[in-house]
Amino acid sequence: MATKWTLGGDAADPQRLARFWAAALGYVIEPGFDSPDVAGLVDPDGVGPAICFLRVPEPKTAKNRLHLDIRVAGPGDRDAASAARMRTKAAELVALGATQVREDIYGDQLGHIVMLDPEGNEFCVG
Repeated sequence: MATKWTLGGDAADPQRLARFWAAALGYVIEPGFDSPDVAGLVDPDGVGPAICFLRVPEPKTAKNRLHLDIRVAGPGDRDAASAARMRTKAAELVALGATQVREDIYGDQLGHIVMLDPEGNEFCVG
């Protein structure tokens, strides 16, 4: 049996990041973890891991050593339809406050889209 785990992250504004990632992932804010200094979100179906953000005073200064990938293309699925799904999701995330950095192309197919969340943390849509 797998061990339950939570992904934790530092944030200047935990509430803002929690709202962004809840919308990006289809999660909900976790009751009891919604103060100015900490915010948590959970998969409403109870399947995915919880995510928690803790307020810290220092800003982000380097590239993430670990990041989330939002998968909308499907495993091994790299065609025009999967590229359209990735671009649609990226546009939705930009509307929520993300920044699109670049599209990485492998051969002649879109592999993934590199993005930044509202606090500059790197993630990919693939």
